[in-house]
Amino acid sequence: MLINEELIVIPVQQKTKEGVIEELAEVAFSVGRIADKAKYVAAVLKREEEYSTAVGFHVAIPHGKTDAVTEPFLMYGRVDKVDWKALDGEPVDHVFMIGVPEKEAGSTHLQILAKLSRRLMKEEFRSELTQATDAQAIIDVLKKNELL
Repeated sequence: MLINEELIVIPVQQKTKEGVIEELAEVAFSVGRIADKAKYVAAVLKREEEYSTAVGFHVAIPHGKTDAVTEPFLMYGRVDKVDWKALDGEPVDHVFMIGVPEKEAGSTHLQILAKLSRRLMKEEFRSELTQATDAQAIIDVLKKNELL
């Protein structure tokens, strides 16, 4: 499964973009989704240097494509107004972090991004995410919106 309760962090403790990425990567590493945390974090930060993954609506979708990823995953983390260098200047409250093995970079990665991006355009979906208070509630929102 792409995401499960183990891959949901509410709340994320870190207060910077780099700290959030590091904290979420540690969770992915601890549940076996990545074999080399440092390599994965480096791939995600390299992507962030190219262009901020803050997509508007107080959401960021950091992602990394590397052979450090053992199994594709999607994570959700709730943060508290982290400055993600968004084009709209707004802070981020929701982070969806994606990890895919290098060999699946084209197909899996793009499918996850496309599906998630379509849902994030809907105010109702974003509102349900904000109102969800725990990992199971987030899973329920994702299921309802056909992201699982």
